[in-house]
Amino acid sequence: MEKLYLGKGQFPPKFFDGAAQRILDLQRGDGAIPWFDGGVVDPWNHIEAAMGLSILGHRDDAESAYRWLAQTQLADGSWWGELGASVPVDLEDHKFKGDGSEGEPPVRDTNFCAYIATGIWHHYLITKDRLFLAEFWPCVERAIDFVLQLQSEHGEVRWAADDPHRETADDALRTGCASIYKSLECALRIATELGHPRPDWVAARSALGQALRHKPHRFDRTWDSKERYSMDWYYPVLAGALQGEAARSRIAGKWDLFVEEGRGCRCVSDEPWVTVAETCELTLALMAMGQPVRAMELFSWVHQYRDDTGAYWMGYQMVEEIHWPQEMPAWTAGAVLLAADALCQATDGARLFVEVLDEDAAQDSERFYRR
Repeated sequence: MEKLYLGKGQFPPKFFDGAAQRILDLQRGDGAIPWFDGGVVDPWNHIEAAMGLSILGHRDDAESAYRWLAQTQLADGSWWGELGASVPVDLEDHKFKGDGSEGEPPVRDTNFCAYIATGIWHHYLITKDRLFLAEFWPCVERAIDFVLQLQSEHGEVRWAADDPHRETADDALRTGCASIYKSLECALRIATELGHPRPDWVAARSALGQALRHKPHRFDRTWDSKERYSMDWYYPVLAGALQGEAARSRIAGKWDLFVEEGRGCRCVSDEPWVTVAETCELTLALMAMGQPVRAMELFSWVHQYRDDTGAYWMGYQMVEEIHWPQEMPAWTAGAVLLAADALCQATDGARLFVEVLDEDAAQDSERFYRR
């Protein structure tokens, strides 16, 4: 098993080039980054991969990815997103099959749409390009305004908008709302940097944080609980909605349920399947909690899933002892690069998931907008 322990200032030259190359190999000429060759595209995973390109200095390719988003944004600020969970896996070769067209119809997922703010702010942290930030401000503003139209009076955000070709449940996902919470923080940072105060976003983020911390009954109201998914466990910590003792207690409470020692983080608690992306995101959550040594150990496990080209397999089935599925998605590579950067602090984007904008400070609009 290949282990690599990374800490501040220890970003290994060229070690992650293969991960970035995997993203570049998948990126289409129009800038879109699908999950796999000829596969589905959704804004969230597309942005996750683009952030990986920014980290390793592939600036033009990252900006091409963001411009594809600007060009495909709908008039109401949303995007269509294909649900990769509906893409079948071939039982013989263990690979994804199809382009998603035979699965569920696309949706306007609020989490997918909000993530543009996270990606744009991350790219700005690395490049310091204010012209780029200003160029994408209208795109970010439209996206966030669309998302917040679907926020309830209780604070949570509905998972998707209704559309003529499909009805979506009036319900909210804890993981999706936690990601939106982080995206709202990034949107506020962009607004502040450009001098465009949005106190309504400040209030919306605060209400969402309250829902994530104190209103568990507002999530999974119409479908089976998502608590078996590890993302539901760690994402409120990763996004900064839970901090301090609340974060430590949450992670400690289900660590043994989701974490397989020496292997990684399970995607779901009742399946013998660890995934690289979940392990990397849990690494980021530990960094956000101020536990870099623990994060370093966890991240050291993912490199056993690195292939000879330097790309990373999506996951590992521990009973069958195979990489499953037999895919190396672009967003898996993006998650690896985000975790590595957070540990090594190789770029100024490293603090993206480590620093959190305090809700109380943000509520004081005068103080917040002077920062």
